[in-house]
Amino acid sequence: MTFIVAENCINCKHTDCVEVCPVDCFYEGPNFLVIHPDECIDCALCEPECPADAIFSEDELPEDQQAFLELNAELAETWPNITEMKDAMPDAEEWDGKEGKAGLLKR
Repeated sequence: MTFIVAENCINCKHTDCVEVCPVDCFYEGPNFLVIHPDECIDCALCEPECPADAIFSEDELPEDQQAFLELNAELAETWPNITEMKDAMPDAEEWDGKEGKAGLLKR
């Protein structure tokens, strides 16, 4: 099993989760983070660290977020690995909780 970064991370991109990951399985895109499913060890340390509540275990991923399971796997193969915490996006607080952000994902 793996953990998944879901839609609410888009345009927020907090990296608190990256700081606690013992296996460095996060990858960074322009406005979103993903978890590499083959590298995640299911330790659950990242989930409570996400201020946007955008990380879910695979078996608790909401039905309307299922596309993010495949998206995390796909993008983790091409995006660079991130291992250190960085500042969130400048307007992250304004984007937190907004619905329908999937179309704003930058690859």
